[in-house]
Amino acid sequence: MEHDSTAEQDTTPLRIAPPAAPAGRPARPAKRRTAVRVGVPVAVAAAVAVGIGLPALASDEAPDLPAISAQDLVAKALAADTDTFSGTVRVSADLGLPTVVTDALTGSGAVGDLARSAGAPVGGADPQLKAVELLGGSHTLTVAAAGPDRQKVVLTGEKSSGYELVHNGTQLWAYDRGSRQALHLTAPAGAADGHRAAEPGIGSFTPQEVAKRFLEQADATTAVTVGGTERVAGHAAYRLSIKPKQSGSTIDEIRVAIDAEKGVPLAVQVRTVDGATAFDVRFGSLSYAEPDAGTFQFTAPKGAKVTEAPADGLPDSPLSSVLPELDTTGTGPAAVIGEGWTTVLHGEAGAEAAKGLGKFAGRHVDGGTLVSTRIVNALITDDGRVYLGAVTAETLQKAAKG
Repeated sequence: MEHDSTAEQDTTPLRIAPPAAPAGRPARPAKRRTAVRVGVPVAVAAAVAVGIGLPALASDEAPDLPAISAQDLVAKALAADTDTFSGTVRVSADLGLPTVVTDALTGSGAVGDLARSAGAPVGGADPQLKAVELLGGSHTLTVAAAGPDRQKVVLTGEKSSGYELVHNGTQLWAYDRGSRQALHLTAPAGAADGHRAAEPGIGSFTPQEVAKRFLEQADATTAVTVGGTERVAGHAAYRLSIKPKQSGSTIDEIRVAIDAEKGVPLAVQVRTVDGATAFDVRFGSLSYAEPDAGTFQFTAPKGAKVTEAPADGLPDSPLSSVLPELDTTGTGPAAVIGEGWTTVLHGEAGAEAAKGLGKFAGRHVDGGTLVSTRIVNALITDDGRVYLGAVTAETLQKAAKG
């Protein structure tokens, strides 16, 4: 029988103060934020746009754990500083993305060939583009981390001949075995000191990275409760439930499994209003023991085509780079309409490209063309405006009408 770890189901909007640095460890400098915090659903939209998908939470018999409030559980997760671990991560995605989109970005099929012939940077070792492969089907990542300066992600499977992303100090390597292409970046001296470098592209698919985006964005439009307990990769965990208080979102619930002892997010699942599990990312196995230093050594194989990237620091996580660029003034390339779960992004930049996409993957609706996925919908109006959000078509049409 599943143990419900809180009886009162507190839905008070969370106001989480930044956690204090653990004893003996210097505080990590906070990133200066100049943009509005636009809420959980935009984090989902950004995740889908740059390569994130979500799976269903399955577990063994639910463990019996002490009661904890949603407020304290979120604070525990955000304060978790465990950055030494190894294991496997299972990613399952059913986002309903148009095939033309994924083929164009990954270089697959006729559309991929067309994009490649046009000079588009598709396929190869780019970790941002490699992340697109995780937007459909099931995949397994082998992951390892030893502090803020050493991480490794390996993707293997039926559709991939092998891909590695290795960060070791100031060195970052990405290598695609199928194309024998490698990307190498050397960060400036000291760039990796004093803060955790963001994992680029495919490296953003760990449960910790996904959960952090959602937990940091909870606001007054969100109901956050503790919904029971479960086991993930052999670790006892609380299950946090995040739901919209508003109607008009495509998202029904986000579930986050949080390690009861260490506060580390172990699994994230996104469920949609049509009853589907659109995305599930979870540890299949997990050890907190420090990996061997040799795990993070990498040398490009003989015959590999190596591209040297600009030495201006490690690449940002795509989730970090998308969200801060949002603009609520209405004067930038993308403006924000509404708030919380019914937030809509509005812009005119890229309208012609959007119209082209609409011809391949859209359908005509009142006022324009709608391109739909399970989570994110986009409306391209007849006069060239673009509206995007993790909202229903009706919500987009309402925003377009002013």
